Amino acid sequence: MVFLDFDICFLNCLSLVWANHGDDISIQYSGTPALKGDFVRCGKRTMQGIVKDGWNALSRYYLNNFCDGTKQDAIDLLQGHYIVSVSREVAPPSQKGGLEAIASFPLALSLVVTGLFFATLSLRQVKYDFGHLFFSLVWAGISVALAAFVRANGRIFCNRPRLHKPRS
Repeated sequence: MVFLDFDICFLNCLSLVWANHGDDISIQYSGTPALKGDFVRCGKRTMQGIVKDGWNALSRYYLNNFCDGTKQDAIDLLQGHYIVSVSREVAPPSQKGGLEAIASFPLALSLVVTGLFFATLSLRQVKYDFGHLFFSLVWAGISVALAAFVRANGRIFCNRPRLHKPRS
């Protein structure tokens, strides 16, 4: 009986160490803890774990598309996928220029949200002055146009690795 208690205690401790180690590795690579950690720790899926995994998945999507380009460059440099040599140009292989130099998804998102906020404020004032309908439509139009532009040109808003060119 004592032997079985020791095994259960050991397995619980081992699963906790396993889950914590998985979280640490996942945070290093993806920026969020590992998914399904509640299953590893408790042996079953919980509603809190499902919600947490959903949030982590959304965070991973954002981080992967808009923040991890430089991190991937560092990984490629450390793993030898990109070798610095004297014969290479002094300038980085991919200089940001034009729109790509100022394109920022957080900035575009904040502009769209601000435009929709002003459109809502103007729309609420229509009952006092009918001219506010025009301003509301202008703000909504600007927001929709900016969102459509980001959607159509989404690739320039992503933070892609600059050093390593993937093999075709």
